[in-house]
Amino acid sequence: MKKSFRLENLDCAHCAAVMENGIRKIEGVHEASISFMTRRLVLDADEGRFPDILKEAAVICRRVEPDCFIKE
Repeated sequence: MKKSFRLENLDCAHCAAVMENGIRKIEGVHEASISFMTRRLVLDADEGRFPDILKEAAVICRRVEPDCFIKE
């Protein structure tokens, strides 16, 4: 399953790269990419685990940049 999400309050290109690398390491993620310019996360992951993967991705984003959150 592939979906796109807006990242609110993403202020740093380096942070976006760190978030992307962290999300890619989540079990069940096939591909993840974050565009700093458009502030979008494109996530391709197992459909059955997608809600849990999205929650884990949100935790990673907050850990890297505390004000950043994934908007569905």
